[in-house]
Amino acid sequence: MSVEEVKALPAAVSVVTAARALGIGSDKAYELIKTDEFPAQTIPLGQTQKVSTASLWKVLGIY
Repeated sequence: MSVEEVKALPAAVSVVTAARALGIGSDKAYELIKTDEFPAQTIPLGQTQKVSTASLWKVLGIY
């Protein structure tokens, strides 16, 4: 995912999209979330999780 694509993301994204931006697989992303090791802020929404785009930008060094 390019810097421009990451900058254009909405305020919160799916775990799959965040994983793609981080260059990891979705299975690995969910594993990291379960162990509280995911590098960006996650937002629980019922049975699903979203990832804060601002925190994703921070992890990626995009301000």
